[in-house]
Amino acid sequence: MSIQHLLVHVDATERAMARLDFAVALAKRFQARLTGLFAQKESFGPSIVARRASENLLKSMDETRARFEAATAAAGVTGEWWQVENGDHTNVVTQTVICARYADLAILGQHDPDASVMPEDLVEQVLLNSGRPVLVFPHIGRFGAPGGKTLIAWNGSREAARAVNDAIPFMKGSESVTVLAVHAGEMPHDPGKVPNVDIVAHLAAHGITANLERLPLSEIAFADAVLNRAYETDSNLLVMGGYGQYGFPHLLRGSNTRHILRTLTLPALLSH
Repeated sequence: MSIQHLLVHVDATERAMARLDFAVALAKRFQARLTGLFAQKESFGPSIVARRASENLLKSMDETRARFEAATAAAGVTGEWWQVENGDHTNVVTQTVICARYADLAILGQHDPDASVMPEDLVEQVLLNSGRPVLVFPHIGRFGAPGGKTLIAWNGSREAARAVNDAIPFMKGSESVTVLAVHAGEMPHDPGKVPNVDIVAHLAAHGITANLERLPLSEIAFADAVLNRAYETDSNLLVMGGYGQYGFPHLLRGSNTRHILRTLTLPALLSH
């Protein structure tokens, strides 16, 4: 996979500007086009007249667009601007999902419980329904362009396999890549006898040297174990499948992904 077109979701919050700086640095690294997508909920609900955007929302759009165009111009990044003019919750989510399909990677912010302009389920819906990988930017902290030290949460699932391949451009030239193989009982579906497959060998075929660690889940929860290891390895990118089978089989599918999304402390690339 090559990354030629990035989409970053922006809104009128200051945190969105930190996310924009992150996206601009990433676009510069990959020499990619960057599309800024403005989409946020109305503060007081959409206008009654033909569900038009309120004056406050239109003002926020214009101000955010000016900041986006200034940031891309200063970095020498090719940028384009899209906007969702209806602040209805369903419309914001639906249009963001559709727009993400027309980029190689969507960069979204982690939901901030103290900020109400972003739909709480936006990341989840884009991840599940856009057909594109999603890079989630935490709502606290500042981060440089990812890829220096990468941690992969690996369980052999379809979702994890997609995430690893989607993250290959980030891992090329990385300082270190750690594959954290998660084991928690039997796989939900026995694949039968398979050849001696190895994700580390697959990465080596792409010129990526990775170290393998095994994580037997016995007492500590999956999300806490992964984030703890990310901290210990000083990783600046987490790679994992979204809404697949991680952790103990009796847990609801996707519960660990939701927990990761709530407690995220570093940028994470997720694929479904």
